[in-house]
Amino acid sequence: MNTEDASPGSSGSQLESRTPLPASRKETRLGNSALAAELSELLSVVEPSSLVNVILQRGFAHRATDIHLDPAEEGTRIRFRIDGALQDIVQVPAAKALHILSRIKVLAGMDITDRRLPQDGHISAAQLAGLPRDVRVGSSPTIYGERLVLRLMPDATEFIAPESLGFTGEQMNDVHSLLGAPYGLLLVVGPVGAGKTTTVYSLLSSLNQPDKSIVTIEDPVERRIPGANQIQVDPKTGLLFTNALRGVLRQDPNIISIGEIRDAETAQIACRAATTGVLVLSTLHANNTASAIDVLRNFGISSMTIADCLRGVIAQRLVRTVSVDSREEYAASPEECCSLGVPPEAPPQLVRGIPTELNFYTGFRGRTAVFETMLITPSLRNAISEGLPAYRLREQAITEGLATLEASARTLVLEKRTAVSELRRLIHDMSVQTPQQTNANA
Repeated sequence: MNTEDASPGSSGSQLESRTPLPASRKETRLGNSALAAELSELLSVVEPSSLVNVILQRGFAHRATDIHLDPAEEGTRIRFRIDGALQDIVQVPAAKALHILSRIKVLAGMDITDRRLPQDGHISAAQLAGLPRDVRVGSSPTIYGERLVLRLMPDATEFIAPESLGFTGEQMNDVHSLLGAPYGLLLVVGPVGAGKTTTVYSLLSSLNQPDKSIVTIEDPVERRIPGANQIQVDPKTGLLFTNALRGVLRQDPNIISIGEIRDAETAQIACRAATTGVLVLSTLHANNTASAIDVLRNFGISSMTIADCLRGVIAQRLVRTVSVDSREEYAASPEECCSLGVPPEAPPQLVRGIPTELNFYTGFRGRTAVFETMLITPSLRNAISEGLPAYRLREQAITEGLATLEASARTLVLEKRTAVSELRRLIHDMSVQTPQQTNANA
């Protein structure tokens, strides 16, 4: 299944249909030049309020997760982030851009007179005709003027079953084992934009049973979980992850989900809760499953405590999938066989995308997740207690059967779902982050 950071065609989604759009929807799925021509023409004939509506509608229609309005000397550049990559859409003259930005800020409930400090706002889908979902807005000042980034929110009622996220059969067995734990800490790790939130919501949806008390602490609440008690932190009123978590622990929860472990205090409370009969789910910024343990150590959690509370770690990345409408098969080159770990004497048939206007000349359409699941076995628990560093823990996990992120991506290439270029991008990403992680843990 294809996955995004959120719901189909929105921010924060993981699942995304690979089937062609019906004819009625294809009419608004313009390529980049056609979309640019449409918006350029509208700039001269419609009011900013109408143009904002069209920009948002086109963003959703093109499955954008974010819309960037970046000021420059010659005007404001509008870009859509599609399948993880920013695409230039249109350049708006400075005079027109000022009206567009003001209109967006009014809709988002932001102060249009203050352009010197960052602001956050929110546009409800009910405010504009044809808007399928809510939009989060963030502003910041730059040397050329105010910059806005619009996050197109996922469908608040849509959940993806864990089986549809992209786990392999063996990884799915690990996930079921983790979800069956009565208490402990389960972490989902990866960089920003890796789809961690969608995975956590999927796991929570699977755990959601009438005999369980589920409490989530989030910033923001992106999806509504029927029957769960969801808390949105609000720094303005003093409601933070830490004091919300302390309060929840006094209210007899079975399962707690923390949007993200961002600091040492939250980490300490989460680990303490995980050892006192509560199943705790959270996300963390870490390069792979083993490096999450060193991140917890950096937060001041002792190796003994980590070994006691941690049940497992899921690491993930998103890779782009080759367009099903525009692709070609070819025999892998010797260099590609080397990347895939297959003998060059028998090169496999692979696929690559054909750049077209509809896929923004990338050859890709949609994304899917690749995973790495690490259960904390008795031998790994002992190794953690002894203070072994992340690379040693990872080596041990691999000897016990861990399928790495790289191995999962290779499988997708051989299954003709993604391209070798995406595998190489992931391998480069892992190699760049690993030294930084190691230095941080030194």
